[in-house]
Order: sequence, then C-alpha cells, then structure tokens
Amino acid sequence: MPPATLLAGGTDLMVEVNLSHHRPAGVISLRGVPELKEWRAGRIGAGVTWQRLEAAGHRALAQLARTIGSPQIRAAGTIGGNIGTASPAGDGLPWLAMLDAGIEVASSARGTRVVPWDEFFVGVKRTSLAADEIITAVVLPDEIPERQEFAKIGIRGAMVISTVGAVVARLDDGRVRVALASVAPTPMRAHRAEEMISAEPRPSPAALAEFARLVSEEVRPITDHRSTEQYRRLASGVLARRLLERCLAA
Repeated sequence: MPPATLLAGGTDLMVEVNLSHHRPAGVISLRGVPELKEWRAGRIGAGVTWQRLEAAGHRALAQLARTIGSPQIRAAGTIGGNIGTASPAGDGLPWLAMLDAGIEVASSARGTRVVPWDEFFVGVKRTSLAADEIITAVVLPDEIPERQEFAKIGIRGAMVISTVGAVVARLDDGRVRVALASVAPTPMRAHRAEEMISAEPRPSPAALAEFARLVSEEVRPITDHRSTEQYRRLASGVLARRLLERCLAA
C-alpha cells in the first residue's frame, strides 16, 4: 500500500492537489492529535497555528505570523506544515535558524529525536525526515533574544511569497544573528556578517554598511519569476541592515 500523506492545516498540500502536482493515495488528518497543539516554554507543537503564534511573546515570530496568508489561512496553517514543506521562502524558517532551534521528529519504531535546523533542511523542499517519521514540535533554546525583528520583501505586505525574508536579533552581550529566506536552497545564516558586526559594541554607519555588504555577499539567490539574483543580493543587505538598526534602537 502506498504511504499516506499527513495533513495538518492543508494550506500547502491543497495547493499542490488543486494544481495536480500531487495526488495522494491516502490522507491522514493530524488535527485531532492534541499533543501536536501543545505550546509551552521551550517547545512549540507542530500543530500550533499561525493565528496562535500571532500572539507570541517572541517579537519576530509574531511579526512573521501576521504576514502569512489571510486570516483564514493563519487559522488553519501550522508551524509544522511550514517546516515540512521546507520551501526556501518559508516565512517561519529564518526564525528557527536565528535561534538555532531543533526540529523534534518521532517514529513508532525508533522513538523521538531532535534534529538541528541546519541538518533538517537539506535542499529545495527537501528535509532529512525519514519516511516513517512525523514532525512533532519545534524545540527552542534556553536563550532567546528579546531584541529580534522580522521583515520580508514582496509585491505586497502579506498573502505573498517573499522575494527576501530576514530575521535579525541582537543578544544582550552584543552578538548578532542574521537568518534569511528566499535567498538560498534552504534557510540560511549569514555567519561572516554576524561575526563582523558582533565585534562592534556601538556599530558606526561604516560598520553597518560593511555588515550589509557581507550579507549581500553571503546569500546564494537565484533569478526566477519573482525576482533577479542581483536584486535579491542587494535587498538582503538592505533589509538586514534595517532590521539590525531596529534592534539597536530598541
């Protein structure tokens, strides 16, 4: 018997079905599994909807949740679905990358394991999830920066696939984290830019300009129907700098 397709909110799956890109042999709904909807400190269940995450105490998570689709989509779509689809443009994925979050997965045969985000996403809409595993939760670190900002660039502010998306955070000790979407096959961190700007206790305009330049250098965008490689490079640096300036002003 062919494996069944798992369905939580269905906001990604049904697009594929309606476009005839996917014809599942069977579908198993996860909406009735209460454990997947649990949300507590350090752990967000895979079935938690974007509507609930709009009220999150984490600033960038709430910001990005508000830009996802329409109110109807946010009421149905889940963070686990965003992770499982593994789109390079997934709005929730840079936040996970910024935090160095883990993806909790479970198998009836092997139990539960937590996969680092950068080992989970392995390519365009590809993950390291085994055939008999499901995504059960996002595991958050103990240290979550209070100063964190999200923004994306697209033809509209919401209900649009982003041309560039970014999350920037500044920790209390001055370290900066920069994560981006839509500019590489998977969500990514701009580590060279992070290292450079983290060494600046009070970043000058020149340091901020260099930070933007490094971000633009590190991204690996493509040209497609939504944008060009050149624009995505420029926009990545500009967006990251603006978000860092917001963090510095907070």
